[in-house]
Amino acid sequence: MGLVEIASSKSVWRGMEYYDKKKVLSWEKAGIDAYNGIVSGSENNTYTVHIDKAHPRKSMCNCPFANGRRVICKHMIALYFTAEPKVAEDFLKEVEQWEAEEEERERQHYEDLKYYVKSLSKAELQDELLEALIELEDIRNYY
Repeated sequence: MGLVEIASSKSVWRGMEYYDKKKVLSWEKAGIDAYNGIVSGSENNTYTVHIDKAHPRKSMCNCPFANGRRVICKHMIALYFTAEPKVAEDFLKEVEQWEAEEEERERQHYEDLKYYVKSLSKAELQDELLEALIELEDIRNYY
């Protein structure tokens, strides 16, 4: 698994934001699958970042979130996307594709639901409605 897959979604999206805002101040290739960089953080802090694509858990950043931990932070993602912008582009394309597929699944779900409701007799529809209202009431009383 790579850096993006290991990182939390929050770190990936914040890293994308840092990439878009060009918060990577400098970077250099540090081997076949590695990069070093300086990333501007919040409150005028700068962080020293090392990413290792071959061994993502060996990546490091001295920010409070990642320092001394084997996690992927937003600064690492920002450096990764800056050093390899095609990865950022491919990530966004995957997200767009997933969202389009999700939209289609949702549309299909409502079509199936509509078909099901129309297939019910009046008595079955009344029973289903009553069950749904009771369930909704139970949920409201639970909270």
